[in-house]
Amino acid sequence: MLARMVWVLCAVPLLVLALAGCQALSGSSGGSGDPTTANPLRSPSGYGAVFLAVGECSSRGRTSFNEVPCRSERAVAKVEARYEGSTANGPACPARTDFVLHISENTPAAGGGGSVAQGYACMRNLEAPHPGDPGGGGGPRTIVGDCVYSAGKGQVRETPCDGSGESAPQYRVKSAVATREACPESTSLYVALGGSEPVGCAVKV
Repeated sequence: MLARMVWVLCAVPLLVLALAGCQALSGSSGGSGDPTTANPLRSPSGYGAVFLAVGECSSRGRTSFNEVPCRSERAVAKVEARYEGSTANGPACPARTDFVLHISENTPAAGGGGSVAQGYACMRNLEAPHPGDPGGGGGPRTIVGDCVYSAGKGQVRETPCDGSGESAPQYRVKSAVATREACPESTSLYVALGGSEPVGCAVKV
């Protein structure tokens, strides 16, 4: 599992971190907002009016993902939110998203023509594991309950809190607040989370 990397922004007694968003087939944005549905372009796959719309499912191939009925034995993940554009400028995925699919404009699909707008789908695995859960060590966002470790040169990476990852956890995000001043005195690390409570208060583990 590839861990996400966060970067130290400034050298102060309590380190300040910002999420960079690094994971296979996934990304992150600093924005926040309610899930929206892409423009109603006809899905080339024929399973829905929108390619990988909210509530639809995908299979997982060696190099690609395809839309399939959620009852199909090939279905492995479900769309929790769907946005147009890029993750750099669009809303953040829901907190417990396991991974993000980046959808290219005019993506070809088996079974016919049609076009698909550029966008991204926030995916949740139908079965465990769920790296996006608190302490899971993955997903496109850092959330309350996640753990990180020092990766050197002013960087930290997320890792499973249960110690099952390649590196042991050193800090755990205990709460999310609006400003650093609202963190408890026990805080050892500030982590940028985004959203309405963008500051994560982390303690040593």
